[in-house]
Amino acid sequence: MRRDVRILLVGDDRVGKSTIVTSLIKESFVAHVQHVVPEVTIPPEVTPENVTTYIVDSGSGPQDRSHLESEIRKAHVICVVYSIDNPNSFDRIPTYWLPYFRQLGVNVPVILVGNKIDLRGGEVTNEALEEEIVPIMNEFKEVETCVECSAKLPLNVSEVFYFAQKAVLHPTAPLYDSRYHVLKKECVAALRRIFKLCDANKDGILDAAELNEFQRKCFDAPLQAQELEGIKAMVSEHAEAGVRDGGLTEAGFLYLHTIFIQRGRLETTWTVLRRFGYAEDLRLTESFLYPKFDVPHDCTVELSQKGYQFFTDIFETFDKDQDGALKTEELEELFSTSPGNPWASQKFPDTTVSDDTGAVTLQGWLAQWSMTTLLDHKITLAYLAYLGYPDEQRTSALQTTRPRKVDRRKGKVTRNVFLCYICGAAGSGKTSLLRAFADKPFSEIYEPTKKMNCVVNSVDIDGSERYLVLQEFGSKYEAETLRNPKKTDLADVIVYVYDSSDTNSFSYISNLRQQYSLDHIPTLFVATKSDLDLAQQRHEVQPDVYCRRLGLQVPVAVSVKTGQIADVFHTICSIAMKPNSSIPGSSERALSAAARIRKYLKICTMVGGLAAGLVLVYRTFARPGTALGNLGPYWTSWLVGIARKEL
Repeated sequence: MRRDVRILLVGDDRVGKSTIVTSLIKESFVAHVQHVVPEVTIPPEVTPENVTTYIVDSGSGPQDRSHLESEIRKAHVICVVYSIDNPNSFDRIPTYWLPYFRQLGVNVPVILVGNKIDLRGGEVTNEALEEEIVPIMNEFKEVETCVECSAKLPLNVSEVFYFAQKAVLHPTAPLYDSRYHVLKKECVAALRRIFKLCDANKDGILDAAELNEFQRKCFDAPLQAQELEGIKAMVSEHAEAGVRDGGLTEAGFLYLHTIFIQRGRLETTWTVLRRFGYAEDLRLTESFLYPKFDVPHDCTVELSQKGYQFFTDIFETFDKDQDGALKTEELEELFSTSPGNPWASQKFPDTTVSDDTGAVTLQGWLAQWSMTTLLDHKITLAYLAYLGYPDEQRTSALQTTRPRKVDRRKGKVTRNVFLCYICGAAGSGKTSLLRAFADKPFSEIYEPTKKMNCVVNSVDIDGSERYLVLQEFGSKYEAETLRNPKKTDLADVIVYVYDSSDTNSFSYISNLRQQYSLDHIPTLFVATKSDLDLAQQRHEVQPDVYCRRLGLQVPVAVSVKTGQIADVFHTICSIAMKPNSSIPGSSERALSAAARIRKYLKICTMVGGLAAGLVLVYRTFARPGTALGNLGPYWTSWLVGIARKEL
């Protein structure tokens, strides 16, 4: 919500603009005031809304035109003052002032202020006042309300500025159509979403416990039993089907807010809307959807225990038939408080585990959110807001992992979700491998990969469940990804897939490795279509020799068609957990380093023994000042030279 309000008073000469400002500040009438009162600042602690308020007076003469236009553009709300004893000043509101604001391109709330009611002869009924004001409000939607006051008495002066503040902080226009006396569709949509989120058991009714939780969340106070009964009685009397089974229905909830607005209690509805993240345009704010969550370099993001529990609870809530899976209609209802299914463009639910009917299982549901959080945690943060994560600190549903470099240095991985890139020539069987991982049936129809495909599933490693994400690329995206160090650094494992029955398939991945710097990524080679005849690869060395030279295990042979995929996914996950053992060339480097250490120790032993013998000779025969004694400083240099030569 805005923390300051700038109120501008405009109007014809001698309508009392400056006198109204002076009466507010002095709390009494001042007969003679200057033409334009200087800007007044009212600190937040003395205003009902606890906001800093700036009150700006203005003149309407030709000499004031430049300053007036500048202030109109800066104002948050404009009070157009007219004089009760000067009908012409009222007539100029719709013919001059309001069109003038529009001409300047200004669209802010407007309050009509009728001053000098002490000079009115006789009483004016509310009906008569409405007959004058309503036509203007119908034509100019920016007009919020009309307030009559007297700066002389003084009377209703503070109300002028109170309504001006409310027009800025709790505007009517986004919520209510004054012409038809109904809530606007955007307001209805927002309140319906809030109702669904507060309906914890999804029975279409806000019972006493749910209403009490709603009251606590929005107003930090419990709902007293007497208040609850009063609300239900009022709604029952005026709203058909507003109360059912002792609880408030959606229709009753909407009626309640309509009454709040009609009775001038817009702050109540706005408090509710803002508590659920809505801005003045009735859209969820960026800060609400994406709270600050820093991810250090080389770290990843995973769901915390609270996050997994939330997604488990929401799965069970919307699994109406309790069959352990979410059907299409159940998913639609689940995502009804959001922009829709976040994976609509990803062939979901083919990306995760589902049952025979295509309904998503709990295992697949949690796996899908694990993948989403790993690849783009901001999507998860937004959907935690859309779906009603109960903790005010929604970032508590996420956690950052230890940097990969630290994991590899310590030789122990603490993460639970791993990313594996699947690379290989077109037709090598990458997509089939992904489908097999997500427990999808094998398809004989070949469809080239045109964009990135991702699947996820859980893998059991020594009794502990880990999530593995497999990602393959079309040729265009493959090149873009592999040439970008920031993207390759995200991979925990890279799997090179080749068709063991195609003589040219292995050369593709060999060329790929030569073209891009990928040797820092733990690596596995997979030979697909092992059910077909093995072909001699057109390459300088065969795949098994190639892998041994890199210090890697020989290619894992699989056949997705026959279901012979061995433990390839378990192997991939194991490599991710122990990355140092599968980095290309790491074994050769390790052997080379070990050989150098052994040679160094041997030389140290030899030089140490020689040095000890020379020291003994020196102590026995040398005397200070003799030729042998003077050779002492040179012996050390000689020994160091021997060591350097050997090393």
